[in-house]
Amino acid sequence: MRKHVGRTPTLFAAGTLALVAAALGGAAPGKAAAATAATDPIQVYGAWHCSDDACTWATVRDMTDFDQKNHWLIDRGDGHPSVNLVVLSFVNPLRLLDQTTDSGDTDGVPNGMTQAVVDYFTSHGIRVMLAIGGITYVGDWDSALAQNPTLLGQKAAALATRLGVGIEIDYENSSSPNLAGLQSFVSAYRAAHPYDATGADPTARLTIDLAAGDRWLVGLTQYATANWLITGNPVLDYANAMVPNKQPNASTAESNWQEHLSGKPTYSPPIPPLAPAKFTGSLYIAEGSSVRPECTNFSTSVQNTTGSWAQSAAPAGAGTTPGMLGYMFWAAETPSTKGVTTDPPNSCQGGVGVGSSSYGVPVPMPPLRQN
Repeated sequence: MRKHVGRTPTLFAAGTLALVAAALGGAAPGKAAAATAATDPIQVYGAWHCSDDACTWATVRDMTDFDQKNHWLIDRGDGHPSVNLVVLSFVNPLRLLDQTTDSGDTDGVPNGMTQAVVDYFTSHGIRVMLAIGGITYVGDWDSALAQNPTLLGQKAAALATRLGVGIEIDYENSSSPNLAGLQSFVSAYRAAHPYDATGADPTARLTIDLAAGDRWLVGLTQYATANWLITGNPVLDYANAMVPNKQPNASTAESNWQEHLSGKPTYSPPIPPLAPAKFTGSLYIAEGSSVRPECTNFSTSVQNTTGSWAQSAAPAGAGTTPGMLGYMFWAAETPSTKGVTTDPPNSCQGGVGVGSSSYGVPVPMPPLRQN
């Protein structure tokens, strides 16, 4: 399995956070920005989760051990969760379609993605989703979409119902994605779980992963932005602009996110602008052999230095309200067999946890901005 399975290789890009806390009497950076510019608060602040086996979730977890390794997610040190969303990564789409039972799966679902794991988070107000796909399973996405995309959507909807979770589409075919098949998958899922602007039904939450900017996963980005992520008649709740192949600096991160806001009008077909309220930006917390400041030191992290930009990013042709939805972090526990983990002593209270406090992240997640 590749490092950063399911995350994408593109650019990220540009900005600074005005550290005005001292001038405002010690206000947190994310809140200080609101006093000086048109902003909307962070609503989505979540982490992809890879279990202890590099994203396969092949074994049922001992929940005492699971808590010891992941307690930082439900407690940033003051009893408040560090995040308001956890995305369990990954379900193999072909195994889900075929309802495969093998050493790592039961009826197409990884053995470790149990109700006990879901309840561990939801009992603390944290929303849970399952990611279907990832870079390792591109070929299996292609096979499943070619065989029976409608049935795959129905199987995904039934899994969401059984566990009380949402579903994330992580289909990373950049050269020739099966968009007709993916449309059938989305239509089948929505037939079972219609779009819910209130966010009250966790099974109705259906999202998609796009590249860090608009220059990879081009076909998927064009189709999703034009057909599923429009504010007037939304089909998907939002997209995640995924991590690039290495941690970006602030200016690179903002530049990539701006590509989604502005679109690519010169492409054929063009990629339309994406409303700020329809996507999140993503950063590493554990990358290769390094634990990032995003995990351990909020003051020097990219989520800090991009915070003002992210909360005030202006619409550039789509949407009416400023500010991206928030941040996603790659990835909790063991994202790679050869890399670092977020197990103690590398727990992320000092980065993600402090960020949740600084930005006043609501738990549970509120109804999301729609335009």
